[in-house]
Amino acid sequence: MKKLLQEAYSPESFRKNGHKVVDLLADYLNKAISGKEIPVMNWKTPEKQFGFWNDYQGQYKNLDSFFKDVIDHSIHLHHPKYVGHQVSAPLPVTALSAMVSALLNNGMAIYEMGPVASALEKWVVTKFAEQLGFEDSASGFLTSGGTLATLTALLAARQIQSGRKAWEEGLTEKLCILVPEHSHYCVDRATRIMGFGSDGIAKVPVNEHFKMDPSQLKSSLKKAEINGRKVIAVVANACSTATGTYDDLKAIGDFCKKHKIWFHVDAAHGGGAIFSKKYKHLLEGIEEADSVIIDLHKMLMNPALSTIVMFKDGKNSYETFNQKAQYLWAQEDEEWFNYAKRTFECTKLMMSMKFYSIIHQYGFEIFDQNVTTLYNLTASFAKLIKNRSQFEIATKPMANILCFRILERKGEKSLNELNQKIRQSILEEGEFYIVQTELDGIVYLRVTLMNPFTTEKHLEELLDKIEFLSGNLGST
Repeated sequence: MKKLLQEAYSPESFRKNGHKVVDLLADYLNKAISGKEIPVMNWKTPEKQFGFWNDYQGQYKNLDSFFKDVIDHSIHLHHPKYVGHQVSAPLPVTALSAMVSALLNNGMAIYEMGPVASALEKWVVTKFAEQLGFEDSASGFLTSGGTLATLTALLAARQIQSGRKAWEEGLTEKLCILVPEHSHYCVDRATRIMGFGSDGIAKVPVNEHFKMDPSQLKSSLKKAEINGRKVIAVVANACSTATGTYDDLKAIGDFCKKHKIWFHVDAAHGGGAIFSKKYKHLLEGIEEADSVIIDLHKMLMNPALSTIVMFKDGKNSYETFNQKAQYLWAQEDEEWFNYAKRTFECTKLMMSMKFYSIIHQYGFEIFDQNVTTLYNLTASFAKLIKNRSQFEIATKPMANILCFRILERKGEKSLNELNQKIRQSILEEGEFYIVQTELDGIVYLRVTLMNPFTTEKHLEELLDKIEFLSGNLGST
């Protein structure tokens, strides 16, 4: 064997570097969680960021310096002032699991290539079925993110609602899916990929709290049918990405059952509430869904990407794909352990290992604590905002997502510009990380409280900063 290859695979070199990396990450966690020694991020424009790394390779720095530079130039999700996108601050135990699974590299197209991860995934699916209130006939699997999970579930709906003809014969009808006005963009993307066209989704009106109005479902269905579309599914939010509102799953489920339409629940973010004794009621009716997706990398403290796709009737989980691959498996039967029969991925990461390691170490109680803590904190934040007359919220929060804005100047156009400028200024400064969204033409600042180390004190400081920036930016 060539000398370079021998050195690259050296167990002792791995041991030495591994100790350094773990120490480096532990030091990073200590600084990030304290929220005092490092900012949330060191902002650079895309061009400057690329320039830094473009010049980096020629410097031939050692490995631990490289990892340190990666940390310094990244966003620090474990920082209590990170209140931006819906990405978890992963538990350290999952990083250890990721290291083990990366080195083992047991792909999961078929059982014989990933026996441990395949069995663990079956266990994870069983536990989710229990929490969702599904019967023993339920089944599912893990896949790479909510967007792919949504497409996978809706492809199964298309196959079943088309009389199992779509896979072999293609589309013979104009199909459509009913979604709330504030559904995730991946639903629209999925319908276009499936060949439904730009009219493949029909928006159902929402109420003043941005929740789908179930009373509008019947008229939306009729309107789609008049336009020559067959509605094959209704997608409900639990909760919505934009505002964190949970749709009335029971009412929507009853409608779907009455009209024999596939009921899909996008619980990518809010599905973690099934583990919270206080907030599980928000998911009442989810047990009637034909399919459900839940991101493990949002409220369940896993690193990205890992999403569970659950089917109330496990047989439907095999409907998305129906093809032969003799080099992978000999039988065309339903085999839970050969996951490539049901997922887009052929080679798949050992996703189940990270989730299982959390349960093995801490039990399901840790999910209850995390969800309940963050949902409670968001409700408290809404009260803090209401105590300041120059702010308003878009709607009372149901989850850990909150949209609000400052009302320092009159006129909708100037207010939108002011809130946008405030957000950009906060981004570039790096002390906090927040995002923005637009609801009915109004720009709101948006926070998602993902870090259990965030406190009311941090949120008071955020409001103080917004007020200060409003005074400076509003006068320019």
